[in-house]
Amino acid sequence: MTTTSVDAAAAAARSAEPRAAAPGAGFATTAVTTSRRTVLQFFRTPQILFMGSIQGALFLFMFRYVFGGAIQTGEGLSYVDFLVPGFLVTVILWSGMSAAAGVAEDSATGVYDRLRSLPIPRAAVMAGRSMADGTLVAWGIFVTAIIGLLVGWRPDGGAGRVALGIALMLVAGYAFTWVFITIGLVSGNAQAAQGMSMLVIPFSFISSANVPVATMPGWMQPFAANQPVSVIINAVRSLMVGGTETLGIGHTTGYWVVLSLVWCAGIFAVFGLLAVRRFSKMK
Repeated sequence: MTTTSVDAAAAAARSAEPRAAAPGAGFATTAVTTSRRTVLQFFRTPQILFMGSIQGALFLFMFRYVFGGAIQTGEGLSYVDFLVPGFLVTVILWSGMSAAAGVAEDSATGVYDRLRSLPIPRAAVMAGRSMADGTLVAWGIFVTAIIGLLVGWRPDGGAGRVALGIALMLVAGYAFTWVFITIGLVSGNAQAAQGMSMLVIPFSFISSANVPVATMPGWMQPFAANQPVSVIINAVRSLMVGGTETLGIGHTTGYWVVLSLVWCAGIFAVFGLLAVRRFSKMK
């Protein structure tokens, strides 16, 4: 009896001891899982996949066939070959807008509250979201490139340089997703996020995407020529047409590529930090 009582008391004492908390998922696992969840959301809402592509196609057709005959790009370069590389870069902004609304919706519906209650790295949640949105941007670029080929675009820079241009657009697309994620986190709801995202769209029009910067008013040219979207467009366009000489933009292709990467790194660093801090402090 004495031995049995002692054993029972010891078992009760062990059961009363606090158990160590189960370890949470690591950064990579959390990022991949949250990214997969968001991608599945895209497939369950096909409008997200197709609206950006349709919107891009409409604008591309409009500039190609409505305004194209009135825009001069200089000697030796057709307007369609000038337009499509720049338009591919601006697709990054048009496709990325859905990220802001999606993030705002997840915030409003309590999804992020539940994720913050789990023992997982909070930065990984935002990293997963950015990976999914980067995939959506890549889809938009792919679809728009196919449409560009159908309307007469023929890149002359060679396969290697065209591939490098596409890679640069993917890097830029990933960097800009953090801008829209930040907008979604600071917005009250999806509708407000969609409206705030429109503040980024003027960067696509006040740029070298659709017309040469030299044709703009003098007071506008410094901003249009040096803002990040124009810098990335200059790099991609130079890669795809085979150099800067035909474009008349000065410097070398390597200069514009490096400057684009610097801009992308800066955008990622600033907005990535803002997004993670905002996500961590949300109530």
